Amino acid sequence: MNKQKSPQDSKPTPEEEKMPVERNGEQEEEEEKTFEELGLDHRLIRALLKKGVDKPFPIQRVAIPLILQGKDVVAQARTGTGKTFAYLLPLIQKLFPSDSGLKSRLAPGGFILVPSRELCQQVYKEAVSLVELCRVQLKIVQLTSGMPASDLRAALAGPPDLLVTTPKCIRDCLSAGLLHPASISESLKILVLDEADLLLQFGFGDDLKALTPAIPRCCQCLLMSATSSPDVDQLKKLILHNPFVLTLSEAEDVKDEVISKNVQQFWISCNTSDKLLYVLALIKLELVLKKVLIFTNTIDAGFRLKLFFEKFGIRSAILNAELPQNSRLHILEEFNAGLFDYLIATDDNQIKEKEQAIGDKDVASRKSRKGAKPKIDSEFGVVRGIDFKNVHTVINFDMPSSASGYVHRTGRTGRAYSAGASVSLVSPEEMEIFEEIKSFLGEEDDNGANIIMPFSLLTKDAVESLRYRAEDVARSVTRIAVRESRAQDLRNEILNSEKLKAHFEVNPRDLDLLKHDKVLSKDPPARHLRDVPDYLLDQKTRDASKMVKLTRAAMGDDKSGRRQGAKKRYRKSRDPLKSFSAEAPKRVGKDRMKGEGKGRKSKKQKSV
Repeated sequence: MNKQKSPQDSKPTPEEEKMPVERNGEQEEEEEKTFEELGLDHRLIRALLKKGVDKPFPIQRVAIPLILQGKDVVAQARTGTGKTFAYLLPLIQKLFPSDSGLKSRLAPGGFILVPSRELCQQVYKEAVSLVELCRVQLKIVQLTSGMPASDLRAALAGPPDLLVTTPKCIRDCLSAGLLHPASISESLKILVLDEADLLLQFGFGDDLKALTPAIPRCCQCLLMSATSSPDVDQLKKLILHNPFVLTLSEAEDVKDEVISKNVQQFWISCNTSDKLLYVLALIKLELVLKKVLIFTNTIDAGFRLKLFFEKFGIRSAILNAELPQNSRLHILEEFNAGLFDYLIATDDNQIKEKEQAIGDKDVASRKSRKGAKPKIDSEFGVVRGIDFKNVHTVINFDMPSSASGYVHRTGRTGRAYSAGASVSLVSPEEMEIFEEIKSFLGEEDDNGANIIMPFSLLTKDAVESLRYRAEDVARSVTRIAVRESRAQDLRNEILNSEKLKAHFEVNPRDLDLLKHDKVLSKDPPARHLRDVPDYLLDQKTRDASKMVKLTRAAMGDDKSGRRQGAKKRYRKSRDPLKSFSAEAPKRVGKDRMKGEGKGRKSKKQKSV
């Protein structure tokens, strides 16, 4: 697509086309630049200060000025490096109402296209928060597939200034006549493709091609991605013209950029049948820091792990594409707020790839079955885009299918240059993909140490001390129990999502009463399984556990969570009778009985 560029948007030179963001050397002065020096509006700077953001990240220092100048930009940087604000801040500034007067538009002035509903909600919340803090009149709307046509029409009325949605939803709006190509061509000023490498992987290629003819030649286009891939190159050719390519390099070795140096990577070799035992040892012996995000490859594996945890008194929640959207968003909010410490997330990219490989005939025959499985949301992606807050440890219960999947899972921790750790349980069947991951990351770092190190804190004796208990409990978690708990959890979440939606809109505080870490097991956990006796622990394991506890205390995270405290406060405020002492009524009663007795005696004496 040919695009008309103004004189200042001339084609960049080969040296400018790829602009690394260095953190040392010649660009040290640029590193000290503030948001004001980057050209941001004072209202946005004030909003950032209220959010506690006072300095730009490296990718923001280079991307923001280019975007404000109207350049097409491709920004490639690992997760957690500030790519969202790198495009969101200049985008909002370019959409600020001008003093020259408002032009009547028939379509939104800006599009942000993302691959998943969760990322759509996340970007929408950030944009709305910034606009509210700036105190400007900008209408921001998010649209997702599955919304009724009446809701879509009401949201697009006006029209909005900024639209956050998925490519599929845009195509649905075009097909339904809610958006018109001519109106988009006249109104669209800036287009953002966030997590661009996932857009084509999730099957949005045809949706993007349907939108391409409506994109005006003067529209500014931005691509944000964590990795470089043929999909990103395909999108660049499809939509962009002479873009500036920005890469974030913090070291000379390019492979070392893939995962932050602040994230320690470990692995444990074990059989597939022993993975439940090893993950139990990591958690029960307190060898990993909370909060913990655990990845599985299938939904059934996630529920089996949750039921297994429940037998040992470990409360956890499940996140997968089978759950309703409202429930998924609320689970993320509760986990980010620290209401529970363990979240079991299903990375179903493998499932989606298999389903896409199956022919239409097989799909049709599957739909005709009476006992068809619940529909899985194709716009759900837990590995990419979602901003899990304060995740200290990522555990790969099942290894991902590719090296890029490992990178994106590990990217859920160590965000914004904070510390984190990942632990991968590798079975003999998964050694091939593990070797691919190691070769992709590089065998050694700059100091000659292995990038993925063996997890030395967990000793063989400590694992074997828990084997009898773990295997005994694992036998009780049968396929039937998994199937029943999966159906029960889905029924509960549908009830929470649909029937109570109107009630929660009127009473938002009642959302706090919804718990996604409820026990699914029919039988309560045995008391003797809740704690690990001291005689089962060797001295090395005790020392390792103490070290982890001291680290947690130093980080200010020595409390087990907020759910328990919230419960106590809620009970006290809900039931005021419990605030009274149980002894008070008895004393009053005794005094009253004594008084009544004296009175009776005096009456008798008088009558005598």
